[in-house]
Amino acid sequence: MTAFNAEKKGSESGKGALNCKISTQLFNLLEKNGIKTHLIKTLNDTEQLIKKVQIIPIEVVVRNTATGSLTKRLGIKDGTILPFTLVEFYYKDDALGDPLINDEHALMMNIAKEDQLEQLRKLGRQINSILKPFFEKAGLNLIDFKLEFGLDKDGTVLLADEISPDSCRFWDIATGDKMDKDRFRQNLGNVKVAYEEVLKRILGGMN
Repeated sequence: MTAFNAEKKGSESGKGALNCKISTQLFNLLEKNGIKTHLIKTLNDTEQLIKKVQIIPIEVVVRNTATGSLTKRLGIKDGTILPFTLVEFYYKDDALGDPLINDEHALMMNIAKEDQLEQLRKLGRQINSILKPFFEKAGLNLIDFKLEFGLDKDGTVLLADEISPDSCRFWDIATGDKMDKDRFRQNLGNVKVAYEEVLKRILGGMN
């Protein structure tokens, strides 16, 4: 486990397997709803067979509720529900701290084309429109999440990496409890227990 661009490190036995199962379920859900992903199939508890892609070095962050860096950067009160879905781009570079960038920065650095940036923004919102109501039915608020995309051999943009409590913020609707990697970031404990609960609710929502 890592946080704050690997400045904080730890371990939790079994978390990788939970992330693999969670990501598999969510990628399958998105595929069924028309989102193209790199996932071919899950091989075992910790391995997936995926399509080879060239990762676009942009982290697409989709926000429904203000928390984390957004509240620190703009002074918005933590927990404020945003008036619309906010999509932000961050340059994927740990050495630089994954800085926030705009379209012109991306074009200037030649890390994506203008039409690709618009596609990433559109895909972020489409994925949110699928996941947010799904998690609400499971009793979880999808606060924000990070997505990564890549280009396959034909230049098609595919959802890549993972979607898990490592890359999403989930708050329990009933209790407000954090059910994601913030439990590690903020030393709240019971990280694996929270991830297990998220998987349980996802599986329940698939039935």
